[in-house]
Amino acid sequence: MLSPALDDADQSFMQLLRAQPDATIAGLCQAAGVTATAVRQRLSRLQSLGLVTRVTIRTGRGRPFHQYQLTNAGHRVLGDNYAELALLLWDSVRQIEDPAIRNEVLGRIRNRLAARYGGGGSGSTLEQRMTALQQSLSEQGFQMEVGSRDGLPLLRERHCPYHELAQADAGICDLEQQVYEAVLGVPLVLTQCCRQGQGICEFQPQITPLQ
Repeated sequence: MLSPALDDADQSFMQLLRAQPDATIAGLCQAAGVTATAVRQRLSRLQSLGLVTRVTIRTGRGRPFHQYQLTNAGHRVLGDNYAELALLLWDSVRQIEDPAIRNEVLGRIRNRLAARYGGGGSGSTLEQRMTALQQSLSEQGFQMEVGSRDGLPLLRERHCPYHELAQADAGICDLEQQVYEAVLGVPLVLTQCCRQGQGICEFQPQITPLQ
């Protein structure tokens, strides 16, 4: 999954929240050395991204107050540094000498990803299936959109989810295309690719509009 667009200040603030699991605005102001307004703005932003949650605490007859905690997604974002491991695992798979075993492993990876991204995706038309896939991918943090050209729907990826892998080996692009083909049930053409410096990856179906 791709992490939401976070800047260094977001990351630092989330580190404070992880260190203070029952943080209050006053405590965060003191820890971060900023104003309450700045803290509230940062919390609001991170809450909107689903990375921070607010808990209302009521004690006796006193006024309730709020504490702020990282959500599970927030913890994952802070620990989401798997690029090096992914590169090593991908390289290990590609180096399997027996073609049959290598293809079986890649096929299992493809099927698992297809099941993950297409689990809720269904539709009688290609556009419906593509929209369901786009929604599923967006929930995973992919920057995806459905467009059209010459009467055909197409899938645009605004940010490569496997950037470091793709830079090291274009085979990951082939695998990604196979995953989308498995979910959509049609062959695709990669008409543009981030790896080639085009800014987006664009997948267009190899079918007529009636299909």
